[in-house]
Amino acid sequence: MKVLLCEDVAKLGWLGDVVEVKDGYARNYLLPQGLAVIPTEAAVRSLAEEKAKRAEARRMAREEKERLSVSLEGVEIQLSARANELGHLFGSVTESDIAEALQKKGFAVTADMVQMEAHIKEVGSRTVIIKAASDLRAAVLVIVAAEEQTVGADEETSSH
Repeated sequence: MKVLLCEDVAKLGWLGDVVEVKDGYARNYLLPQGLAVIPTEAAVRSLAEEKAKRAEARRMAREEKERLSVSLEGVEIQLSARANELGHLFGSVTESDIAEALQKKGFAVTADMVQMEAHIKEVGSRTVIIKAASDLRAAVLVIVAAEEQTVGADEETSSH
């Protein structure tokens, strides 16, 4: 069954697209939810302007993601964390920590864009992938250093 989408539907199409779907999907979900209508000439015309606006907005968002991906390539960020003398961190560096450090440098990166197999748990440098879109990725070098630990005066006197 052919339907005219009234909203963007993930993995199906954008507003204003005429798509072919199974009859049951159209009757039981798309039409009752107001996500689609039966395509008529009047319905297609009424959605044409909104479709053009949304297409332009998607194009602008895509260009912004492309600019972000290009500007991120090769960026280095330095983080410090508490670590023992062997270089093992007492916590870990997470996607949020990396996103926050990149935001401080002026990049519009969210934690869900940071791709890591596992959190960083040791001092050193790692290459982390930032996924701006499904096909736009940038490599960022994350350098983790141990925080300087100061020994309190009372700790020194108690050990003597």
